[in-house]
Amino acid sequence: MKIEAFDYPLPQEAIADRPVWPRSACRLLVVERDRTHDTCFGDLVRWLTPGDLLVVNDTRVWRARFEARRPGGGRLEILLVGLESPERALALVHGARRVREGMTLELEGGARIVAEGRRDEHWCLRAPGDGWEALMERFGRVPIPPYLGREERACDAEDYQTVFARAAGSVAAPTAGLHFDAELLARLGGSGIEIGTLTLHVGAGTFTPVRTVEIEDHRMHAEAYGVPVELATRLAAVRAAGRRVVAVGTTVVRALESYARVPASLRGAPYEGWTDLYIRPGFRFALVDALVTNFHAPRSSLLVLVAALAGHERLLEAYRHALDRGYRFLSYGDAMFVTGRHAL
Repeated sequence: MKIEAFDYPLPQEAIADRPVWPRSACRLLVVERDRTHDTCFGDLVRWLTPGDLLVVNDTRVWRARFEARRPGGGRLEILLVGLESPERALALVHGARRVREGMTLELEGGARIVAEGRRDEHWCLRAPGDGWEALMERFGRVPIPPYLGREERACDAEDYQTVFARAAGSVAAPTAGLHFDAELLARLGGSGIEIGTLTLHVGAGTFTPVRTVEIEDHRMHAEAYGVPVELATRLAAVRAAGRRVVAVGTTVVRALESYARVPASLRGAPYEGWTDLYIRPGFRFALVDALVTNFHAPRSSLLVLVAALAGHERLLEAYRHALDRGYRFLSYGDAMFVTGRHAL
């Protein structure tokens, strides 16, 4: 398929630059095989069945964005993408053409770091002394999505974390989880809906559009993920009972479907690995039955993934419906619930 088949007009005014409050008050578009329903996210429980297993991503967004200066005063923007040790991090550096190996850079607040060398498109940056986690806590900013077109606000520190956030390591939030709050979780639990957690740390590649003409030629970035034994046990029980596994977000889909392809001998213990799984129309799902997700950008691998579950034409029809009715798009926007494997 050509990537142009996953293009659609997205006006700037449809992009949400802040979430609604309370979180579960956002809108929800329910996409069934032959019809759609306009409702509220707080009513998600109506579309679930007792015994369904909702799987969420408990990754936590790092305060991974920094402003820095070169010797002589030139400004840089740094986005950490991963830690190699407490002192060493890999980072994307905007303005890196004037950075040299061994150069000392000064962060806002006066802390000094060292540019040790390049790793392809990344720089290896060393933070002597307290290390990067302390610098993130003191000087780091929340790396809100660049398409918001604004600076970070104080409220983003809370708004851009899910209620499940536990394991720090992401440069972007698993945004489908942003719609859940304590009141909704209590209602789900009272209705017999199970909730399980895994961890997938979202990398900077999540913002990279598909630039190839044919979608099959695109290559996914790799992201670290882990599946605890408790979730593995629950997944097996749900499958054995014929109940549904509902993924909350595309990150959960990629983690679950990657885990389903791990040799059975490795599933009896906590599993940690890397996934560059690219899910596109024609993909055969092994674990995921339904999906809670946001409305994604045109020509994105996330949109391609959702089309694999919902069906290409059905998905674009739902997006047209959402745009016509004023739904809010992208990270801080409204949500969609794809109720089953419509593409199969």
